[in-house]
Amino acid sequence: MCEKFTVCKNSVEMLALNNLNLPKLTKEDGCLFDGFDEDKCLRKISSGLYTFRTYLEYVKDTFTSERQNVESLCYSTEHLAHTLRQMVINPNEVIIPDPAAQKSLRARLRSDKTWIEKITTHLILRDFTSFMEKTVRAVRYLKNTRSFSV
Repeated sequence: MCEKFTVCKNSVEMLALNNLNLPKLTKEDGCLFDGFDEDKCLRKISSGLYTFRTYLEYVKDTFTSERQNVESLCYSTEHLAHTLRQMVINPNEVIIPDPAAQKSLRARLRSDKTWIEKITTHLILRDFTSFMEKTVRAVRYLKNTRSFSV
C-alpha cells in the first residue's frame, strides 16, 4: 500500500484521520500469555473479526485492484469468526454488528476524496494485520496448551 499509493506510516494526515474505532486486542481481553483467559479471549477475537467484516467490505469496494484477494480475505475472516464463536462457552455473548449499523458505518466511511479513501484503506489493513498477528499468537498458545484443533 505504501509503495503503490505513497501512503506511509509517518504521514501526519494519516494520524489525523484515524478515528475509525477499529477492533484491537489489549491486555484486558485475556489474550496475552500472562493472564490468558480462553473464553474471554475467543469472545473478543470473534467479536472483533465480525466487526472487521464491514471494514473489509469497504476495502473490497475501494481497493478494486485487489478485489479478488480482499474477497478471499473477507470470506476467510467470516469463517474464522464463526469457528471461534462456536468455541465460546456462550456464543450469544459474541457481538455481531447488526445490518443497520454496518450500513451506517459503510456510509460514514465513504469519501469523495481518493486520498482519504487510500488512507482509510491503509489504516484498516494495518489495524487488521495487527489484530490478526495477536489472534494468531492467542490461537497458537491455545493450541499448544489445550488439545483442540482449529
